[in-house]
Amino acid sequence: MTDQPLEPLEPRLETSPPEKEPSDTVSLGSSGLEQPLAEAEAERDEYLDLLQRTKADFENYRKRAVRDQERLIAHAHERLVRELLPILDDLERALEAAERHEEAALVDGVKLVQKSLRKALEKEGLAEIDADGPFDPHVHEAMLTQPGNGAESGSVLEVVQRGYRLGDKVVRPAKVIVAE
Repeated sequence: MTDQPLEPLEPRLETSPPEKEPSDTVSLGSSGLEQPLAEAEAERDEYLDLLQRTKADFENYRKRAVRDQERLIAHAHERLVRELLPILDDLERALEAAERHEEAALVDGVKLVQKSLRKALEKEGLAEIDADGPFDPHVHEAMLTQPGNGAESGSVLEVVQRGYRLGDKVVRPAKVIVAE
């Protein structure tokens, strides 16, 4: 450092841009933004209206689908009941014959009921599962195994209860006795 006297500092004048008045800022900004803001609000309102209409349409569709499904189920039940009513009539006639002790008529009446019921169920797509041949765990239920005199191991010896399928679906597997 040197021992020179310090020079006094001269005050500097700082120049800054003049401040804008708030009213000028708002009026300049709002006049440039009013139209885009109004357009955005109109577009928002249009989309909101479209969303509400779509929501209402979907709710109406859902309610209509539920009603249609209920109507279809009721129609299917009605059709099945119509098919089964004649069978009920046949069963009543068979019971009347049994009360009169006509045993031959009873057997014939029960056979008639069985035939009518089987025919009505076949109309609905019910099919008996074939139980001849080898045991198939997809359509058979093994009740027990026993030695099969001369029968091949794993083959069905006897059907204890018939099995049925409705289309491709097994409604009830056939209960069988299988050869050891």
